[in-house]
Amino acid sequence: MQIQNSTNRIKYFFTLIKQSLRGDQQDYTTGSIRKAVFLLAIPMVFEMMMESVFALVDIFFVGQLGKNAISTVGLTESLLTLVYSLAIGMSMAATAMVARRVGEKNPEAASVAAMQSIIVALFVVVCISIPGFIYAKNILRLMGAEDETVNVGTNYIRIMMAGSVVIMLLFLINGIFRGAGDPSISMKSLWLANICNIIFCPLFIKGLGPIPAFGLTGAAIATTCGRGIGVCYQLFHLIKGNSVIRLKAAHLKVQWDIIKSLVIVAGPGTLQFIIGSCSWIFLTKWVAETGGSVASAGYIIAIRILMFFLLPAWGLSNAAATLVGQNLGANQPKRASDSVIKTAKYNAIFMGIVTVFFFVGADMILSFFTTQPAVKAIAMSALRIVSAGYIFYGVGMVLINAFNGAGDTWTPTIINFFGFWVLQIPLAWYLSKNASMGPVGIFIAIPVAESLMTIASFILFRKGKWKKVKV
Repeated sequence: MQIQNSTNRIKYFFTLIKQSLRGDQQDYTTGSIRKAVFLLAIPMVFEMMMESVFALVDIFFVGQLGKNAISTVGLTESLLTLVYSLAIGMSMAATAMVARRVGEKNPEAASVAAMQSIIVALFVVVCISIPGFIYAKNILRLMGAEDETVNVGTNYIRIMMAGSVVIMLLFLINGIFRGAGDPSISMKSLWLANICNIIFCPLFIKGLGPIPAFGLTGAAIATTCGRGIGVCYQLFHLIKGNSVIRLKAAHLKVQWDIIKSLVIVAGPGTLQFIIGSCSWIFLTKWVAETGGSVASAGYIIAIRILMFFLLPAWGLSNAAATLVGQNLGANQPKRASDSVIKTAKYNAIFMGIVTVFFFVGADMILSFFTTQPAVKAIAMSALRIVSAGYIFYGVGMVLINAFNGAGDTWTPTIINFFGFWVLQIPLAWYLSKNASMGPVGIFIAIPVAESLMTIASFILFRKGKWKKVKV
């Protein structure tokens, strides 16, 4: 009997996986919460894994070009986090509004909200990408890059800034699909983008036949083209697909009331990630200043690996945003709260396993990315220290997404302000410079701040003000 029950559970689990990957339409406001979490989380986890693969593929090929190339990618990524912040801010606003309309069983209003979010996003990203392209060299110098790094990396950063429109759209449209409860399309778009990136990276970096070797510049071309193809796939499904969201020409008419609502949610949502991004920029700059290009390269490699495991956890936490938005739209706040708690438990278990994996296998993992002993030593230190707070990160992600999915983007923004700017930045500066700990002091400041921010988030979540937000 026990063997039969175990067999049935395994069959049921694989049935859920197939169902989630197919993208079958579901009503997430009724039935088992556990089933809802898994149906949403499986494609979301794969989606975020694909996003993290972008980073690992790039650093794998760029790592063969030397420390200046690695440093350029790291400095550029820290700058692009500002673009990511805006993209994520717009994405969370679109997710919250689309999910709320879907929960209210109003797909037409959800489609209108989706189109208006795209219009706003395109306007915003143009305002950022043009100055970024023009002042690329000056930006690298402000980031503390060495002269050789500036010479090698200027074209790279220009292409990445010019291509920030595809970053914005990729994040935003995936947020729309997640809000609609159709994350399988988001996952598939990143699969396609990653396959293209994996093919294009060696092709454009090293060259083949009539295609010249572009070196570091080729990495930017490959990443931008790969993401661009993913966006084309998304747009096809928004216009011609079978999703709940179907864009029409009539939706292009500017709806100022909807745009106002989107901006109200996206404004602080964007600010909360800009706060985190600015902290990231300071930390990256101080690592380079206190440890030189060797420490910078080691730190960048470690962060890429850490993000590879953080992004799937973020994918799992995204399930909370959809469930909160749709269930609040269906006037079921208790079900929304229960969904968050269950998702947080699953994420904590996953992050605990990853923490053990890093402490045991850090040396083996890093061997794939660098053969330079000094760079590897810094990377190992960063990997182990930062991952010490992984369980807190996992729970914190779910709580942040719960607030954002409810449209309460101010609460995590305030938490981020105090956590990053009042605690993490001063602590990192003191430990690295006044206490003469160098890069290690910066690494220590990260888990300390993140853990305290998670505790604050949980206290505010229990108070329940997020349940009363109107979107």
